[in-house]
Amino acid sequence: MPSGSDNRGARNSGAKSAKAIKAAKKSSGGAKPRSGMPKKREIPWLTVGAVVAVIALLAILAVNLVPKYQDKTAADKYAPTADNPDPSTSIDGVVKKDYPAALHISATQRVAYDQSPPFGGPHDATWATCTGIVYPNAIRTENAVHSLEHGAVWITYNPDKVSGSDLDTLKSKVDGKSYMLMSPYPGLDSPISLQSWGHQLKLDSADDKRINEFVAALRLNNFGAYPEKGASCSTIPGAFDPDNPPAFDATPPGPDAVSMDGKGLTPDTSEAGSGAGLPIAPQPTPGS
Repeated sequence: MPSGSDNRGARNSGAKSAKAIKAAKKSSGGAKPRSGMPKKREIPWLTVGAVVAVIALLAILAVNLVPKYQDKTAADKYAPTADNPDPSTSIDGVVKKDYPAALHISATQRVAYDQSPPFGGPHDATWATCTGIVYPNAIRTENAVHSLEHGAVWITYNPDKVSGSDLDTLKSKVDGKSYMLMSPYPGLDSPISLQSWGHQLKLDSADDKRINEFVAALRLNNFGAYPEKGASCSTIPGAFDPDNPPAFDATPPGPDAVSMDGKGLTPDTSEAGSGAGLPIAPQPTPGS
């Protein structure tokens, strides 16, 4: 009977199927049983935090340093040279006047200045300390004008119009910088006014780029923009106290005030007793 033959065929067929299944498992690496839920992918928070911190630092540096670098680069274009001794002539709004130098008055006299704030003409024999001083109160104009004769730039502002961050911006341009001084000027007809000897620039904003240009062009301009080359801006002991300077006088000068032509005054070319022997401050590099 064929039953034996059929049994052998079934066994052979089953064996082949088992071999095929075994070969399939082998080629696929075999099925691995799952053990619970799949693991969640962990986020490297420390790495992410470090990257964010670095990006934030770079952003802060860019915000603070890039504009300053751009301002310095722009201002450096106004540094005086032998070929361009007065770059302020290309700054819009600068007013220029010629004034005689070394016309000194006493501490009790006043000058009938032709400009407000003044930027030249007769002045006190003692200069206002101009070593990067930010005066919190208005100072006597006759002392400040003498500082201009030494090559300083005097930044003034109307205290009723400039305050807060704008005032801080102005202070940052003066504080600690040689041959610079700053003070409020009550009644000023513009928010801000810059003075160097024979030059003035009135502005509305502390962010105006012309402030840096004016300073670069005229502070210690040794090509003729101020009369007394090499003169000191340091404090004169016993003559001017930067912590308690002579006060600003807002009243009209009066009929006995010294005129702008210095009539009756003798030019003092020696400045004896008003700074002889004081050290000369280091000359700043353009834009510093």
